[in-house]
Amino acid sequence: MAVCSRAGKRGLLELLLRERWVPVVAELSAESLTLTSDPEAADAQCGALNGLWEASAEPVRSVQVLKQEAGGLGLSIKGGRENRMPILISKIFPGLAAHRSGALRVGDAILAVNGTDLRHATHDQAVQVLKKAGKDVLLEVKYIREVTPYIKRPSLVSDLPWECSTQAPNMNSSEDSCSPKHFNSTKDCKVIPLKMCFASRNLCMPDLENRLIELHSPDGRNTLVLRCKDTATAHSWFTAMHANIMTLLPQVLVELNAMLGASTATGSGREIKQIGWLGEQLRLDGGRQQWRPILMAVTEKDLLLYDCMPWTRDSWASPCQSYPLIATRLVRSGYSSPAFGSELTFATRTGSRQGIEMHIFRVETHQDLSSWTRMLVQGCHSAAELVREVSLGCTFKGQEVKLIIHYEKGFTVCREGERARSESGAVFYQYPFEKLKMSADDGIRNLYLDFGGPEGELALDLHSCPKPIVFLLHTFLSAKVTRMGLLV
Repeated sequence: MAVCSRAGKRGLLELLLRERWVPVVAELSAESLTLTSDPEAADAQCGALNGLWEASAEPVRSVQVLKQEAGGLGLSIKGGRENRMPILISKIFPGLAAHRSGALRVGDAILAVNGTDLRHATHDQAVQVLKKAGKDVLLEVKYIREVTPYIKRPSLVSDLPWECSTQAPNMNSSEDSCSPKHFNSTKDCKVIPLKMCFASRNLCMPDLENRLIELHSPDGRNTLVLRCKDTATAHSWFTAMHANIMTLLPQVLVELNAMLGASTATGSGREIKQIGWLGEQLRLDGGRQQWRPILMAVTEKDLLLYDCMPWTRDSWASPCQSYPLIATRLVRSGYSSPAFGSELTFATRTGSRQGIEMHIFRVETHQDLSSWTRMLVQGCHSAAELVREVSLGCTFKGQEVKLIIHYEKGFTVCREGERARSESGAVFYQYPFEKLKMSADDGIRNLYLDFGGPEGELALDLHSCPKPIVFLLHTFLSAKVTRMGLLV
């Protein structure tokens, strides 16, 4: 796995929060992304809403409110001329006068109080008018739908759905970036640890302007969407973010292999060779296609797929899909289509008892594509040398026999049973790989092998789908040819 240099950046971006874009100051460090709300930009954004009460199609309503001795009107206001906003009801307290009227709601602009016009009043002027209004208060109000999202300014800390506790307790980290010392109590900010996050572009959210960045959480539950001012800025931020995430991967591998070293969670404690997030193509009804984040791990013998980062031994033992490398092969890689801007993809095919299973994966950079395709090809060849032999029971000419495929010795068809190997006449046929002239299958249960011998074609009933054996043959042959230097 290539090691990338770490990059640091700082700048003003926009964050999609509660279905609207919020200006934030983003600061990228080696291990985290810190997002801090930008009050000046937010105020300017809110100021642009001044005058909406005039454009709103909602009717003006007259509401009579009986002020109580304790609690007054029972509402809070915000806005005012200095903020270039109307006087808005921002909160209604349950059980008090405004709530009891049943005719007021958050987002109402107060146009007048007992005939006193508040359309151009400052916040302090509106407060004084409301205080001096007396017991019986007549309010002229108008609901402004467009301004209601600004009544409560989103809080990055409370509103951004992102869990920090994603790491197992026994996994080391140079610093806990979610600890309170990372937060400035006077600022609204969120610190996102980058370890095992997935930075992508145009994966789950359409990006027609090509200036969005998606950051997916390690637990697969949340996605953070950032918007940059232009395409070049988006590319710069994504490149830096992706590089920092990739730089953290070697340490993740060390920690995971140390955690799983004494465990059978990954299958007899096999070493994890590579891990990382990809996009997996899903086919929907009507021929539509969609990408989803998927975590891929390659061990010495298997290709494992997870919906979320498995930080514990138990979660490692339960991948959503598991495929033996000796029955898997890379079938293509590169751009998904010749069109400019197409995704970088690679596809795998695996022979299973259900037939051939195909997956199409998307990567974010050319370096990612090179790394994963190289790992898969080398991993399949290494698995062949590690497994070395596969045997299975089958039927040949009505007799129960055993088919043995050995990485070095080739093919053996012998009588079923362990003792049969030493008995005279136990071996029916034995051929090295170079004698194989043709292999075929019916996709259901029969495998056909032709070694050019006098017996002709061997028809073996494997009692199940022959595709795993067909793919294993391909892997053994490919590994042997590569080892001989005939295929690079």
